[in-house]
Amino acid sequence: MSIGFVGGGQMATALAQGAIAAGICSAEDIIFAEPFRAQREKLTEKIPEAKFVDQSSDLAASCEPIFLAVKPHILKEQASVFAECFSEDNLLISIAAGISLEKLQEMLGTKRVIRVMPNTPCQVNAAASAISCPADSSEADQTWVETFMKSVGEVINIPDRLMHAFTGIAGSSPAYIYLVIEALSDGGVAQGLPRDVAIRMSAQAVLGAAKMVIETGLHPGALKDQVTSPGGTTITALRELEAGAVRSAFIEAVATCAERSEDLA
Repeated sequence: MSIGFVGGGQMATALAQGAIAAGICSAEDIIFAEPFRAQREKLTEKIPEAKFVDQSSDLAASCEPIFLAVKPHILKEQASVFAECFSEDNLLISIAAGISLEKLQEMLGTKRVIRVMPNTPCQVNAAASAISCPADSSEADQTWVETFMKSVGEVINIPDRLMHAFTGIAGSSPAYIYLVIEALSDGGVAQGLPRDVAIRMSAQAVLGAAKMVIETGLHPGALKDQVTSPGGTTITALRELEAGAVRSAFIEAVATCAERSEDLA
């Protein structure tokens, strides 16, 4: 089947590329409703076989699943247009942050809606994504969306009420970790390392730590203790981080992000 995307930004591009790479669809089956020539040219460079239409309504007849890959304020502004374009024949998949399933169904005039919260590492097939489905959604729709999102990383199915919390720990967290990598590399440069070496090794250290958590199944605290020798260098560094309230800052960042997601709703 053809897969439609309303919007052709970075997230839509990454999702389409992931699906193609995973064999879920061919490049010829991707159709973007993207009116801007400059963005079309970027998409053509990355997915030359993709098709384009000018209007969202042009997707309705040719695509069953349609991703609403636009910003929340645009989705709200265009909701009445989408409601006229699409019907129960189309599975609508929203990636707009903050807009609840109930609100989406109300705005779009259909119950056949699934909400997805991906994050930007879907561009390198390392996403942490969540999906939320209405209680009466079909097993086929849920399975299709889960399979599609697995093509770009890990995915979990959670109640809609938990999407705000998920946004705080996964949707926005790449930015937190980029800040960590940048700060670590600054520390390395301060100690004499070349910038390119400091950035690459800081990023590799974060990647390695994440793989240890995922692949060992151990609690992060237990893994931390494995690195922390009595009176050693690591415990001295950890003491400094605790003095700077780094742990509390991350907790509050997640809380603030979740609250902002609720505000957008």
